[in-house]
Amino acid sequence: MTDSIQISNWVEDLAHADARRRAESGLRIYLAGVNLFMPLLTKWVDDPSFRELTLPYSRLVEEQKKNGPSTIVVGVAVNPEMFENIYVANGSPHLANVPPEQDAREFELEMDDAVKLDILTTREPGGEGAIARYLKKFAAGIQQVELYVRDVDRATEILKSNFGLPPIYPATRAGADDTRVNFFLATTPDENKLLVELVEARP
Repeated sequence: MTDSIQISNWVEDLAHADARRRAESGLRIYLAGVNLFMPLLTKWVDDPSFRELTLPYSRLVEEQKKNGPSTIVVGVAVNPEMFENIYVANGSPHLANVPPEQDAREFELEMDDAVKLDILTTREPGGEGAIARYLKKFAAGIQQVELYVRDVDRATEILKSNFGLPPIYPATRAGADDTRVNFFLATTPDENKLLVELVEARP
């Protein structure tokens, strides 16, 4: 099991001057997040109705464009200063357009064809938003895992009815960059809590 100190060190390396070191640490963070999520996802995709809503991943760029975004993105929460450091070190990628009522700033970091991280921070340090609360409790680390689906309303209903998982929000809400999202606080087999965001990408 990866511990929080290791993950914290890897997060700091995302702002390192050495591109290879950034890529290696990004891969480690991504694999740690996927490993947390995989026992849950394996169970969910055993349900054919849920499986048909997931977006397959392909290393072939043209094939992936047809499939949609990478299936799994690992969300990493960092303090605002580290957010800026990572942002600059990685060439200032696109900053997501986050709905103003949500306490978050974010950008996606693509380390290679497979590794995708969402770097997240709070707009209000010390506030009561989800990211601010996470940072106060845990400091930098894997805050959530995002799963792209074809229909977030249908996927939410399946997790609710077939797996007994209540969504955090009673209805799908607007996410970053015109996505539609809902969240689940799921329990992994080793009794840890994992925040899972279902994301429906814009057409």
